[in-house]
Amino acid sequence: MRALALVCTLSASPARSSSHLLAEQVMAEFARLDVQGEVVRVADHDVRAGTGLDMGPTDAWPALREKVLAADILLIATPIWLGHPSSNCQRVLERLDAELSETDDHGRPHTYGKVAAVAVVGNEDGAHKVSADLFQALDDVGFSLAPGAVTYWVGEAMGGTDYQDVDETPDTVASTTRTLAVNTVHLARLLTANPYPASS
Repeated sequence: MRALALVCTLSASPARSSSHLLAEQVMAEFARLDVQGEVVRVADHDVRAGTGLDMGPTDAWPALREKVLAADILLIATPIWLGHPSSNCQRVLERLDAELSETDDHGRPHTYGKVAAVAVVGNEDGAHKVSADLFQALDDVGFSLAPGAVTYWVGEAMGGTDYQDVDETPDTVASTTRTLAVNTVHLARLLTANPYPASS
């Protein structure tokens, strides 16, 4: 079983990123459950704006899409900006929208049977709102979500501390990250063994 983390920080590598750090912590929990995977920072790739599968010769999305389709689990990690997911996160969701027109013999998107989870960081309120936005979007394009499919850290409102600057991972964040991993992997294994039936 494989997992892919799309990190939607606005900063390209090698800049430090709290979203990247939390994504790596989720992936470490997946690895403890024998799920291997890859962390990809979206800002390192030329993902073009649009809702098509391929937006031209320089578009990096087709290669990233192949990674999404090859994975059993998709983790999207995003910072909170002005109470919303980052613009890179929104772009990923818009590109995933194209999956609605790419279906199997039963009319189901190829994302059916895949499981998604979310990681959110910020030094402002909004983790529940951001995760709700992502949950709805991921469900719309065919992903399934387990109970507790989000982990997050939010610093003091209007403060300047980032997650990457915290000396030690808070116990509540570590516990929530473990729950996300256990439930997400459990659901992915169930769906691999028992795919959704055709509805028509």
